[in-house]
Amino acid sequence: MNERVLFQIGKQREFLKEVLVKVNCPSLRAFTQFGFDVPYSTLKNYFIEVRLLPKDFFLSLCSFAKIDSKKLEVKFLGENWGQVKGGKSK
Repeated sequence: MNERVLFQIGKQREFLKEVLVKVNCPSLRAFTQFGFDVPYSTLKNYFIEVRLLPKDFFLSLCSFAKIDSKKLEVKFLGENWGQVKGGKSK
């Protein structure tokens, strides 16, 4: 399962900031202490919106911070989003 969560521009950062506030965490680096199996560099990429959050990580963050995921305006992208068909057409 490799689905991703698409936020509006700037909203993924706001979501991650809200998670940090709700769990009383001072920084993104300190967030690694909570036992999520995500490296700090990957968290940073999510924070600056270079990468999209995986759906399972998004849902676990929502439950951890007690945020209702249904109230957020997000779009779930399928497993094959961003892929292109191989081969060349003439």
